[in-house]
Amino acid sequence: MEDLKLDTIDNGKENVDHIKLSMPNKAEYVSLIRLTASSIANRIGFNIDEIDDIKVAIGEACANAIRHGCKNINDTYDIEFFAHNDKIEIQIKDTGKEKANVCIKEPNIEELSEGGLGLFIIRTLMDDVKIKTTEGKGTIIRMMKMLGVD
Repeated sequence: MEDLKLDTIDNGKENVDHIKLSMPNKAEYVSLIRLTASSIANRIGFNIDEIDDIKVAIGEACANAIRHGCKNINDTYDIEFFAHNDKIEIQIKDTGKEKANVCIKEPNIEELSEGGLGLFIIRTLMDDVKIKTTEGKGTIIRMMKMLGVD
């Protein structure tokens, strides 16, 4: 783990805890990110099923960053958590040179293949997902889960 920061952002209505990680391009660190997400979500008050959804979604987003966004072993990608009173927002940013395919449709069961389901899974598990991709600069996935919303 290269960079762990905890500071508080005052947005006028509530204090929002902001946790930022910069991770090496190695799959073995995804479990650390999932554990961090679990701890933050638990502190906010999410139940075990909601926490599991968050962990799966963040695992998929990190896998995409590692697979598509980080081309070299020394590349890193950033994860930011914004812990509100009633929601968690998570942002994963990579510096990949390719433009991500953000037009995700429901997969055809008869044409399933390995890969390509990550963004569909993220959108299914989280309440809001925004993706910004810029060719040559990378991709940002910002996802949000509201407390108590099914």
